[in-house]
Amino acid sequence: MKALHFGAGNIGRGFIGKLLVDAGIQLTFADVNQTVLDALNDRHSYQVRVVGEQQQIDTVANVNAVNSSSEAAEDLIAQVSLITTAVGPVVLKLIAPTLAKGLAKRRAAGNEQPLNIIACENMVRGTSQLKDHLFEVLAPEERDWVEAHVGFVDSAVDRIVPPSESADSDPLAVTVETFSEWIVDKTQFKGALPAIPGMEPTDNLMAFVERKLFTLNTGHAITAWLGQQAGHKTIRDAILDQNVRAVVQGAMEESGAVLIKRYGFDPEKHAAYIHKILGRFENPYLKDDVERVGRQPLRKLSAGDRLIKPLLGTLEYGLPHTNLVQGIAAGLHYHSPEDPQAQELAQLLAEKGPAATLVQISGLDAASEVVAEVVQAWQAQA
Repeated sequence: MKALHFGAGNIGRGFIGKLLVDAGIQLTFADVNQTVLDALNDRHSYQVRVVGEQQQIDTVANVNAVNSSSEAAEDLIAQVSLITTAVGPVVLKLIAPTLAKGLAKRRAAGNEQPLNIIACENMVRGTSQLKDHLFEVLAPEERDWVEAHVGFVDSAVDRIVPPSESADSDPLAVTVETFSEWIVDKTQFKGALPAIPGMEPTDNLMAFVERKLFTLNTGHAITAWLGQQAGHKTIRDAILDQNVRAVVQGAMEESGAVLIKRYGFDPEKHAAYIHKILGRFENPYLKDDVERVGRQPLRKLSAGDRLIKPLLGTLEYGLPHTNLVQGIAAGLHYHSPEDPQAQELAQLLAEKGPAATLVQISGLDAASEVVAEVVQAWQAQA
């Protein structure tokens, strides 16, 4: 089996690419970073440092790479059985033209073998959004053929992959935590499900998408934002601060109450899931900077993301949300000279104040009581 993976960054190499190669799949990476492409094509392998209670170094071998906007990438799209991505939500739209050209070549070549595309992004139903971008650029005569022969499989992915300490000396160096989770919607595949250890099929994907979004992503963001306020440099330092930890755990429990109500999760099992995630944040072998984790506050405070979506769930079910409110307020305080969204957020706050800024980026009702609660928390944190 052959696969093409868009995105040869840390998540692409350390998580999805590794799983595919471990499953015996012949893998080609597609990326625009020429340094990484050259290194992959020169060595055809790289090492993944897996850190936790027990550390190991795994070698991922027999890989190569192409430029993601090249004819070589288009030619591979016409041939492979699986396409995956780990490029970031914003970049999905940028790879759609290459996908469209490659699928046109696939059709012209008469290749009617099933092809499945899985976007492995930190977002809700990323593959469905990639499909929308693709269909915007596909020729009308191609759309029916693509619908018939290509599966667009949504997924939920979970693995902490911080920047590698040796990345400056080795562009392929990658460090990952031991834990990983890749859950896919088995109802969306064309043809047989590929046998990939570590890929878990389900017919109830949204339950797992929201479990991860409302727990890991919610907790990670709040840990970063409150940790920055408290002067901590890393996620580990922040979560070991009992004041930060109390809010983070409280927010995950509040969002967990929404999940239990909505999907019928077992309360004891979900409490154990929260406990496991807190332990992952404490991993002494992962040096993850709070400023990096806190980036893109406008996206993370938007209506469908990790803070506002569980908050809306608490409002829907009449559940407590005090700690989620604290987390949202902390997000409004996030600052970073390296992050354009942080700069935009600061400008909005200076021009409009906290209430109007929150309403604009979150979609919350300006007259709602919860907006006033966030503003009060924001002022208290100032």
